[in-house]
Formats: sequence, structure tokens, C-alpha cells
Amino acid sequence: DPATWSHYSDLENLIIEEAFQGKQLRAQLDDYFIDFKSNLQISNTDDYKRRPIKRVVRKREDKPLREARFMDLPVSYGRSFGGEYGWISPFVIEVRRDLKLEPNDLPSNNPSLIPILVEKAAEGIIEEGTSVRKKCEAEKLAKILREKKNAGIEEVWKCCAYLYTLESFLYKTLNAVMRLVGDKEQEKVWRSKIRTLGPFCLLLWDDPFNTKLTTKKTLYRGAILTEEQLTAYAKMAEDDKAYGSFQ
Repeated sequence: DPATWSHYSDLENLIIEEAFQGKQLRAQLDDYFIDFKSNLQISNTDDYKRRPIKRVVRKREDKPLREARFMDLPVSYGRSFGGEYGWISPFVIEVRRDLKLEPNDLPSNNPSLIPILVEKAAEGIIEEGTSVRKKCEAEKLAKILREKKNAGIEEVWKCCAYLYTLESFLYKTLNAVMRLVGDKEQEKVWRSKIRTLGPFCLLLWDDPFNTKLTTKKTLYRGAILTEEQLTAYAKMAEDDKAYGSFQ
């Protein structure tokens, strides 16, 4: 098969570009490093595993990336869909409880909380990234977030939203955890992420821009489902008193 070029992830590109613009000799990534002098990608564990690289400016083609982002996680077979949570997710409730916050004690209401939550979020991201061998990515995410530590909630929220949309381990880990919320059999798993991912989730949840309730909107989400899951959902939908969405 002919050799083909492939692109780096969003976060890897940020790390590489920062090193390149800073006139550094190399950019360190989690599984390999980039040698700018020789234009090579070299494995961290095997110097003989090398690939040529090139820097290009291109129009981004997002279709395969976006499809993978929203359809790569399977819907749980044990609990395909869950009920309504009201206004606040159980995860957010438990995060606030873990942080010992009062009901109205949010960063949008109390600016003094912002640097504290940003630092806790950054530390949690690094811990989660390190656990999945993505320490370099995690440290870059944490650095970007920490740069907004002393900014207002609007700038912090926009930063969190930006970090979540980047192609990285962060959104994958968050999405996987959120799918488990409400599943009694998986409660220990999602509760174990409250300390590490909770502060970031709280900052992202506390949206300072959309303060008014909006209705009559349709939110679409892609998922690969089995016939059994579709049949079970159709049966649930026949009950006027039952409301649920796929996890």
C-alpha cells in the first residue's frame, strides 16, 4: 500500500506549534517526539521507529473526526436509557457536595471561587491524563486553563468549552463517565471521577451566557443502536408518563 499522510490531533498540533514557534529543537508528545531539525517523528521508546513529518496550512476536514467524536462510545446494554434528572445532573450535585458548596455558591455568583476551581480542575485533568498515558496532553490542557485563572467567569467558561471541543482524551473520558451517571451498577465508577473531573465539569456547567430558559428546541445526537435497544425504547415511548434519553 502507498504511504499516506495523517494529521495530528488538535492538542498535539498545539503542542507542536508552540514548540516550533518557540524555536525549540523538539516537541515532546506522549508516545513520541518531533525533531524539527530532521523533520522526523521518533518514538519515545524505540529510536528506529521514525516517520517523516511536514508542516502544512490546510482547510480542516472535520467530517470523520466529528463522526468519531459523537458515535464512538457505545450505548450501555444494561441500561440503554435513563430518566429525567430535573435541572441539575446528579454528577454536578455530587461535585458541589464534594466541594462543600452552598446551593447558590457557584463561580458565576462568587468570583473568588474561580481561581480555586480552575486550579482543582487543572490538577484533576493532569491526574486523569497521566492515568491514561496522556500526561503531555493533560499538562497542555491544564496550562491553557490556568492562564484564565484570574479572568472572569465568562472567559473561564469559554476556555472550558474550547478545551472540551478539542480532540483529546478529555472529552472521551468525560463522555464515558457521563454515560454511567444514573446506572446503579456503575455508580462507584462515575463517583470515582468526582474529585478529578468534577471541578472542570462544574465550570463548564455554570454557563454565564445562557441564563434564560429556552424551549421548543430539538437536540440531535448520533448513536449506533441494536434492534433490541430500539425496540426497548419504542416500548418505553408508548408510556405517556415515561421519559428517557439514551445514555
